Amino acid sequence: MIERSHHDMGGLPAGKVETSEHDYAEWERRVDALMMLLTGVVGGKQRMTVDELRKNIESIGPEAYDRMSYYERWVISLTQTMLQRGLITTEDLTKKLAEVEQRARA
Repeated sequence: MIERSHHDMGGLPAGKVETSEHDYAEWERRVDALMMLLTGVVGGKQRMTVDELRKNIESIGPEAYDRMSYYERWVISLTQTMLQRGLITTEDLTKKLAEVEQRARA
């Protein structure tokens, strides 16, 4: 028997789905745009698949998964996919995060 993962809500009561439109934060719009570029929906060159996004979201541990928002999970998954594909390194990521942190302090 296959066990249900922590993220799998299929068939379970999850409450009402909110279908109204809402404003997205700028960072959420940027994450969505990044996904469109990386999957080749926009810009032509596919650097990842939606299946990779899903796989890496599903690999987030239960405590972290439940604590994160929708787009926060995307950020983690996109990062993991780019690392797995060798498109970025942990050194690249560490350097860029330090630059961003420095800008935020200024």
